[in-house]
Amino acid sequence: MRALSTALAHRAGPWSGPLPVLAAAVLWGTTGTAASFAPAGAAPAAVGCAGLVLGGLLLLLTSRGARALPAACSPRERWLLALGALAVAGYPATFYPAVARTGVAVATVLALGVAPVVTGLLAWATGGDRPGARWAGATAAAVLGCALLVLGPGLSGHRAPVDAPGVAAAVAAGTCYGAYSLVGGRLIARGHPSGAVVGVLFGAAGVLVLPLVLAGGTSWLAQPRGAAVALHLALFTVYLAYRLFGRGLRSTPASTATTLTLAEPAVAAVLGVAVLGERLPAASWAGLAVLAAALAALAVPGRRRG
Repeated sequence: MRALSTALAHRAGPWSGPLPVLAAAVLWGTTGTAASFAPAGAAPAAVGCAGLVLGGLLLLLTSRGARALPAACSPRERWLLALGALAVAGYPATFYPAVARTGVAVATVLALGVAPVVTGLLAWATGGDRPGARWAGATAAAVLGCALLVLGPGLSGHRAPVDAPGVAAAVAAGTCYGAYSLVGGRLIARGHPSGAVVGVLFGAAGVLVLPLVLAGGTSWLAQPRGAAVALHLALFTVYLAYRLFGRGLRSTPASTATTLTLAEPAVAAVLGVAVLGERLPAASWAGLAVLAAALAALAVPGRRRG
């Protein structure tokens, strides 16, 4: 497996491994800022799921070999595809309600903090390599930095009681994210094209969440602002971002990839300051520095023995 990853990375050139994963995280970091421009009547879950429906359909239709992938898979791999699609669909279905109940800060830090830990442990439990000390140290530092970044504004003030169902939904979202990252990485490592894998997972997930979009009402999509938000989410945070993420998974372990995507809240915080006029306290800026250092430690390739 390690030899295969090295060969793929060499053949793919510089835009492989951690770089496309980090680029995907940058695009995901625009989600909150973009969604803030949605019309007032748009339900948060409907906004997120609408982006998945449109983006998932684009991924399915434009990914070479996506429609033929299920037939090319073994029965076990088809089960993995089904589980991965359920996990993809489960992310917006749980994350956006978590945001509504606990706020962006708590939901983000729980979901994105849980994801790399879940991925690493699931990979180990299902027969993958045991996560190394470098991953464990960088992940712990990244989660700490993420916590300081998004929770910094509340560290010096009084906080409302944490909503238990909201916390559970955020943890479920992080588990879904970690699960579909692992499934996608496993299928790509078995030789299936990354574009086809991502196209099938997200195309199927888009169908699964379509009832949530319809139930939340679609009148906001007819408004120019609503249509622009949905198109941004579909084109940039789903279609392009997951193409980059799938490319990165060719030569980056899923446990490392999900840790690298903790760059998302950093990008979201910077956009909040630059675009929405938000302010960050010193604790948040310190968290941003810790997070950047942890991500840099993972993004720079380590020495290989032998």
